[in-house]
Amino acid sequence: MIIETKRLTIHTMSESEMRCLIEKQTDKELIKAYSEMLQESLDHRDAWEWYATWAIEQKDGTHIGDLCFKGLNEDGSVEIGYGITEENQGKGYATEAVEAVITWALNQSGVRQVEAETEQDNKKSQRVLEKCGFSPLGINGEEGPRFYRRV
Repeated sequence: MIIETKRLTIHTMSESEMRCLIEKQTDKELIKAYSEMLQESLDHRDAWEWYATWAIEQKDGTHIGDLCFKGLNEDGSVEIGYGITEENQGKGYATEAVEAVITWALNQSGVRQVEAETEQDNKKSQRVLEKCGFSPLGINGEEGPRFYRRV
C-alpha cells in the first residue's frame, strides 16, 4: 500500500524491509515492538496493512519515521501508532502522515473508528491528534490518554 501526500510517501514495509528495520535498532524496546509487528504481519498476511510497519519518507526517499496499525478489531476499530525522527520533528510531518493514513483507513470497508494513545506528557503527539480531528476518549490506556476519530 502506498499513500502520497504533498511532501511524503508513506508505504507498508515488506517483510525484508521490516527485518532490516529491526536489525538497525539499538533500543531493546523498539526491537521488541518491531519484532512483534513483523510476527503479527506474518500471522495475518491477508491483512498485512493492519499489522505491518509503514515507512514515512520524504519525496526524495529519505526515511523520516514510521507508523503502524495494531490490527483491525471486530468492532471496526483500529489503533494507530507513529513516530518521526528527532531531527524531523516540528515540521508538520507527523500531522501530514497521520491525516493521510487515517483518511485512508476510515475509507476501508469495516473501519468505523481509529484510536490512538499517547504518553501523558507527550503534548506534541496529542497536538498532532487534535489537528487530525481526534477527540479524547476520556480514558487512559497503558501509556496514557486515549483518543479517537470516527467515520
